[in-house]
Amino acid sequence: MNKPLVGALTALVLAVGAAPAGAATTAPEKPAKHQQKVQAVDFAGTVALSNCSGSVVRTPGSDAQDPALVMSNGHCLESGMPGAGEVVVDKPSNRTFELLDGEGSEVATLRATKISYATMTDTDVSLYELDTTYAEIESSYGIRALELSADHPQQGTAISVVSGYWKRIYSCEIDGFAYRLREGDWTWKDSVRYTPACDTIGGTSGSPVVDTASGKVVAVNNTGNEDGGECTVNNPCEVDENGKVTVRQGINYAQQTYGITKCIGVGNKVDLGLPGCELPKPQE
Repeated sequence: MNKPLVGALTALVLAVGAAPAGAATTAPEKPAKHQQKVQAVDFAGTVALSNCSGSVVRTPGSDAQDPALVMSNGHCLESGMPGAGEVVVDKPSNRTFELLDGEGSEVATLRATKISYATMTDTDVSLYELDTTYAEIESSYGIRALELSADHPQQGTAISVVSGYWKRIYSCEIDGFAYRLREGDWTWKDSVRYTPACDTIGGTSGSPVVDTASGKVVAVNNTGNEDGGECTVNNPCEVDENGKVTVRQGINYAQQTYGITKCIGVGNKVDLGLPGCELPKPQE
């Protein structure tokens, strides 16, 4: 996991490399094949958690008066990492998030009322509902939420991984997709694989992955293979349709987010019963 050492997770979750906060990165040498234009990607709308990164996000159908949502990783929950098969829904939370402007300056502290949804099964995501609306955030701080794309991303797409924790932006391309990505007890489906330039580190967990052509979020950053280990914690492996295992040391990954848009209904509420929603449901 791309998460720093914290509390009881120290023995399990190790930082991936090390880099100073605010360190600059370089853009990929060649533009993505599918890129027609480039949106200016900055820190506006991203947040810093106590131990991870995240962003204020909306779906294409979100209303300005809806309570805003913050997206991060399931493994970034304040209560610890959910077990394999575990799904968290509508759990009270008063977690706080430091909202950043375009330059990466902290302009406000946002507060959650609940964890709307979180899991590390099939994907690695958490969605927090805030006590403030999108309209209130924009009116008070001039910051718009990042929009989740409703479409599956494409190989070769130019992307930016924007870390609110480190105030650092990584630029690279989508190298491809892992049919299954296995790490320890967890397995994720159709994971995004970065080209090597996105050498994300501890604290970047939960960072939005932004398509630089559309400006929309297509994934949430979550892990990378540190040491070349096979399918162990901090060393995820790829597993294809035939069960073949591939290890890519030094390569990092994210979980796609287009499926989330099919699971959020009226009032920005997570509704796992909506048509087309394939997020894992709580076990009965």
